[in-house]
Amino acid sequence: MNLFLTLAFLFFIGSVFGWVLELFFRRFISSANPERKWINPGFCTGPWLPLYGSGLCILFLIASLENMTFITDPVWERVALFAAMAVCMTAIEYIAGILSLKVAHVRLWDYSHEWGNIQGIICPKFSFFWAVLGAAYYFLIHPHILGALHWLAQNLAFSFFIGLFYGVFIVDLCHSAQIVTKLKAFADENDVIIRYESLKSHIRSAQDQAAQKYHFFRPFQSARSLHEHLQDRLKEMEEAVKENRDLVFQPRHKK
Repeated sequence: MNLFLTLAFLFFIGSVFGWVLELFFRRFISSANPERKWINPGFCTGPWLPLYGSGLCILFLIASLENMTFITDPVWERVALFAAMAVCMTAIEYIAGILSLKVAHVRLWDYSHEWGNIQGIICPKFSFFWAVLGAAYYFLIHPHILGALHWLAQNLAFSFFIGLFYGVFIVDLCHSAQIVTKLKAFADENDVIIRYESLKSHIRSAQDQAAQKYHFFRPFQSARSLHEHLQDRLKEMEEAVKENRDLVFQPRHKK
């Protein structure tokens, strides 16, 4: 199987399993979800996170270069390998975060309260977790990748599901981009940065209080329009800043 198909397969696997990992992390571990509710994580609507898909492709490429290093000690060779994985994953995380912040004025995640964070986008704590995930991938997954790819080549019916994934994924990207475009327009108009996850949490709370159904895979759908929810939160921003409460909005000062 050529490299393009290999990476396409890995992106699919990484995106889906990354979504599952984030789903359980936010439900049982994350301090940002004190109510311990199920939260659909990430930018997209469906059960996939492109960041993890891209990350798995990078991990595969780095692990494939293992024997090309100049480090002779096997222990230090693996330490360097896991460090490189953490650096690359952190770089991907930073690029995705800074683009959403600077271009769309939307903060997809917020590490502002973490020690050593840079612009609230990356921090040492989660870089360490990336290294741990890289090690888990190296020992538990990478040795079986070639076998999985061989199985895929012999079971072309499964390739149909990968093609179906990419078809739905592209539609999802377009739909999610439309939502972010609306958020960007509102952010530009009111000179703020919108916290994506806080906005979803607010809409869910509003749905619960109104005894209305919450759409897990369509978190921005409710009886009220998205613009109405944004307007409500904008009115509360000044008071929330004074009380240092979690905000849907973050003030943005143009230079």
